[in-house]
Order: sequence, then structure tokens, then C-alpha cells
Amino acid sequence: MAVTVVRTGTGRGARAAGGSGGGWRGAVAAEWTKLWSVRSTWWGLGSAVALMVVMAFTLASSTVSNNTNALPDDDMGVVSASGVAVGALDMVQFVVLALAILVITGEYATGSIRATLQWVPPRGRMLGAKAVVVAAVAFPLGVALNVAGTVVADPVLGRWGRLRAGEFAADALQSGVYLALVSVLVLAVGAMLRGTAASLTTAFLFLLVAPMLLGGGDESGVARRMSDSMPSSAGRFFMSGDGPYPQAVGLAILVAWTAAVLCGGVVVLRRRDA
Repeated sequence: MAVTVVRTGTGRGARAAGGSGGGWRGAVAAEWTKLWSVRSTWWGLGSAVALMVVMAFTLASSTVSNNTNALPDDDMGVVSASGVAVGALDMVQFVVLALAILVITGEYATGSIRATLQWVPPRGRMLGAKAVVVAAVAFPLGVALNVAGTVVADPVLGRWGRLRAGEFAADALQSGVYLALVSVLVLAVGAMLRGTAASLTTAFLFLLVAPMLLGGGDESGVARRMSDSMPSSAGRFFMSGDGPYPQAVGLAILVAWTAAVLCGGVVVLRRRDA
């Protein structure tokens, strides 16, 4: 009797044949489709734009009030309209960051992360594909948010505002770069913590509260230097150009933070089951 032996691949060949999710292109395409197939993405984008309009109007009105009241110490002088939009991004970013976190924590909450990992078994590729999609959405969104904030702030500022094409373009592009990098950073935080509430709370404390607390002390102390080296501070200096180091250094610090946290996310994913 002839016996037919059928081998079932369990190594690299089998994974490459049927379990790799079509390589990087397939993984990115799948993540792109998933992102735009849920309503929360559209609601989040709309909320970010709406909040930018409100914040830009508020900051511009505050600038006018400070320049026209009877207190000379409040005077801010003529300010950049696009710079007002950059300042408003401090709060608006958290709407976008919540979306970035949900890209991975939402899958853990619903259990769909198991299907994702069956389609793309390599943890690094899975998280990398999510990072590519998040950055691809966050960059143009950051540019659009700066444009929207500038359009709102400029007429409110009136004679207390300035709008220069080169400055406007630079602020818009830098806002896009910042938002893309910090969105990838919090995505990796979500990969580590897996919970939406815990990840968003950590992001809020790390990006906003901790730099404020550390920077509120001695201007030349260790705490201040620690604050200046944190990702949100580095990003702020990169966008505004007003910091203890050049803009390029701020960008380099932000990139280093993002890369380090992303690598940490990959390590955690590889060591823990879904």
C-alpha cells in the first residue's frame, strides 16, 4: 500500500506563503481599510478641526485683549497668525492622539487583534504598518489644522497679527511633521498598555502635565533640562523656533523619542500574547 505523506509547513516558508498578510504592502493596505471603515475616524477628524477653530479663535481673542487692556505687562505685540494655530495644537492634538491610540487599543477591546495577528504574524510588521497609516493620516491633518487655525486667527487678530507666506508654510508643514511623529509615539504606547483609557491618560501626563511640572521650577536646573528634552517640549521648540536649542535639534529629539517608544512597543508585542 502506498502511503502519501502531506507536509504542513510550520516554518518561514509556510508563513511567507499564507500567513504574512501580503508583505508590507498588504499589511499597510489592510490597516488603511480598517481605519476608514469605522465612524470614529470621521468623528475624530471633524472634532479636531472644530476644536482647532475654537482654540484659534480663543487664543487670538486673548492676544487682542492683552494688547489693548490697561496692563502694559500683558502686551504681546504683533504675533504670527499661523503661530497662534501652532499654539492651539497643544490641546487639539489630543483628539488626534486618541484616534491614533484607538488604532490598536480598539482591536484589543473587541478581540479583533487576534485576526490581525493571524493575517500579519510578525509583530514588528503589524505595528509598523499601523504606524505608517497613522503617520500618513496625521501629517496632512496637522497641515490642514494649521491652515484652519490660521484662517480663523488672522481676521480676529487684525492689526495685532501678521501673515507671511513663508512663515505660514513653515508652520503648517512643521505642524504636520510634529503631529505625525507624536501620533506614532502614542500608537506605540497603546501597543504597550493595550487599554484606551490607560494609554490616553499616559499620553496626556507625559506630553502635557509632566513638562509643565518639570519646567515650572528653576530655569537653569536639572528639572528644566529634563522638561526641555521631553518629546512635547522638543516638538514645540521645533515648531516655534523659540527654545534652548535649534529647531533641528528639537526635531531630532522628537524622532529619537518616537523611534525608542516604537521599538519598545514591538518588544512588548513579541513578548506577550494577544
